[in-house]
Amino acid sequence: MELEEDWLVESLRLYQDFHAFDLSGATRVLEWIGDKGVLVAGYDSLKKNEILHLTLPLRLSVKENQGLFPERDFKVRHGGFSDRPVFDLKHMPDTRLLVTSGLPGCSLQVWQVAEDSDVIRAVSTIAVPGSEGSLWPRVSVFPSAAPAVLHGARLSDLKAVDLESQKTTYASGVGDGEALSSLQALDADTFAFCCTSGRLGLVDTRQKWAPSETAGPGGGRWCAEVRAEAPGPGPSIAGLRSDGRLCLLDPRDLCRPVSARQCPVSTPSPDPELLRVTWAPGLDCCLAVSGFDGTVQVHNVTSWDGTQGRADPVFTHRGHVFLYGDGAGTAPLVTTHTWHPRKPRTLLSAASDASLHVWDWVDLRNPR
Repeated sequence: MELEEDWLVESLRLYQDFHAFDLSGATRVLEWIGDKGVLVAGYDSLKKNEILHLTLPLRLSVKENQGLFPERDFKVRHGGFSDRPVFDLKHMPDTRLLVTSGLPGCSLQVWQVAEDSDVIRAVSTIAVPGSEGSLWPRVSVFPSAAPAVLHGARLSDLKAVDLESQKTTYASGVGDGEALSSLQALDADTFAFCCTSGRLGLVDTRQKWAPSETAGPGGGRWCAEVRAEAPGPGPSIAGLRSDGRLCLLDPRDLCRPVSARQCPVSTPSPDPELLRVTWAPGLDCCLAVSGFDGTVQVHNVTSWDGTQGRADPVFTHRGHVFLYGDGAGTAPLVTTHTWHPRKPRTLLSAASDASLHVWDWVDLRNPR
């Protein structure tokens, strides 16, 4: 109890803003729709799962330091129900369409956010041949005039599909059965993939399959993210391993990591499917990692070089630990996080106890 009280007092100094919300069920997806709304969806395999469009608290726009406000002030704007758990959800840019994926992985579901009501309704499915066991298709969407979705559980079944006609516009056409951990469309013609082994690749869909790639370093399960609109040459790809190993790579030479550090985690991730590394869209060289425990770590990689060492975070969000019920039992695991697209130091994070936090952290080394 003392630790919780200490954290509550310290939070007045650590956060520019903090809001907490309890969902009806845990989510592993946080997808922005504009800069004031976020989409969440449940992943319970034993019941129907809500898909919700939430609007953020209005007071996030207030400039003054407000301290800690664990209030239920998110608002539900639209909602619907999925018969399947939702492991991935993407919003199609400039449309009211969503695409979800989960188990069983035999199809993707397409949804529409109603314009004249508060309903999110299923409108179609996209068949995914060759789905198997516990594998489910990773999903990304291309920012193009004609909505297209990229999906695949393995390299061999990677496809881009036109959402309207459901015609395949690109396929890897290879027999490589390596399992994917993530897909990321970078622009209308290129995308990045990361395999669970750590194998990374950059693909141009205007050419036959000939990715610029690196062999997976192995030694655990990996996820990765490419920094969008990197300011110049240098590391813009971050790879995260299930034991906390964090590698930075330059897309011009994927074979040699620019630097590698060890995040301070007490144990490997208890569920590597929930590993997440994300670049801050509004800050130079900041990224966040989660999926090891009930925290989200923020790192500034500006001073990293090729030497090996410990990656000390500039900030650690511990709200999911200290605001967990009465503190009894196992602390929740952070299931996902995302950066706000416009507010540089604002993040959303969700945890296995169905908590949803939005927080604006203070860099104590360089306070605003």
